[in-house]
Amino acid sequence: MVEAEQAVLEVRGLKVEFPGRRGVATALSDVSLAIRPGEILGVVGESGAGKSMTGLAIQGLLERPGRIAEGEIWLGDRRIDTLDDREMEKIRGREIGAIFQDPLTSLNPLFTVGAQLTETIRQHLGMGKAEARARAVSLLKDVGIPSPEERINQYPHQFSGGMRQRVVIALALAASPKLIIADEPTTALDVSIQAQITSLLRRLCKEKRTAVMLVTHDMGVIAETADRIAVMYAGRLVEIGPVEQVLHAPMHPYTRGLMASIPALGARVERLNQIDGSMPRLDAVPSGCAFNPRCKEAGPRCRRERPSLLSAGAGASACWLNAGGTA
Repeated sequence: MVEAEQAVLEVRGLKVEFPGRRGVATALSDVSLAIRPGEILGVVGESGAGKSMTGLAIQGLLERPGRIAEGEIWLGDRRIDTLDDREMEKIRGREIGAIFQDPLTSLNPLFTVGAQLTETIRQHLGMGKAEARARAVSLLKDVGIPSPEERINQYPHQFSGGMRQRVVIALALAASPKLIIADEPTTALDVSIQAQITSLLRRLCKEKRTAVMLVTHDMGVIAETADRIAVMYAGRLVEIGPVEQVLHAPMHPYTRGLMASIPALGARVERLNQIDGSMPRLDAVPSGCAFNPRCKEAGPRCRRERPSLLSAGAGASACWLNAGGTA
């Protein structure tokens, strides 16, 4: 029997809290997930679901007074949620790369892209100037920047939006990290450039065996890029499984609602499907299943008891209807 590869990232029962004058707001509750080498895990959900918060917690970037109240975060065989700020600074960039939504906020307009790449490479890999510059040129070539030997001397404003995002991907890959957290990396780009960036991200992930956590609200991007999908709602995982199952045979009512709200190509409809209501505030999450006020299938048990993730097909779903009983 072939032994399964060790997960690059494993999150176990993560709970994030924000203490305040009116009490403690729980932003994440019992979040557990794992990503293996060369795998892309797509994390989806409405705004406020906890997608970006999960990524920030993994990178040790929670703004105070936010704190990890429970759970563990493991990077390979090393637990990282207990490390101090100085130790986490060594991990960010070297072992965990990041790609953000707007490349202009990730690149310093006062320095050439080459200066920013070589600085990152030298800081994390200890290379000399010439060696770091050669690696920077190679990275720009890998991400599809034409004439990298010339463009390495240009400033961010001299690149298009899509090319800037390619530079940001090169920065994320500069130190050959084990994990990349990509938070809405294609939102600011038009559709054709989105397709190029997602294709590039997937190719580089497979070639370099890098694990990727892809945070997005765009199911189209997920369908083209991810291997598995984790669906979040009100700071909790409600479904996780292979991309084919979650997209084509979703098990949780919330996931089914998300999929039903996507218009089919070629179909003419007067009104799009929608999920009634809105995401609850952090300090007003209902008891039982957090989705129960918006769920048309909710029953008394849903309002009374919170379901854990239960096996459902090839994945898992936090819904009593998948438990073989009634809601």
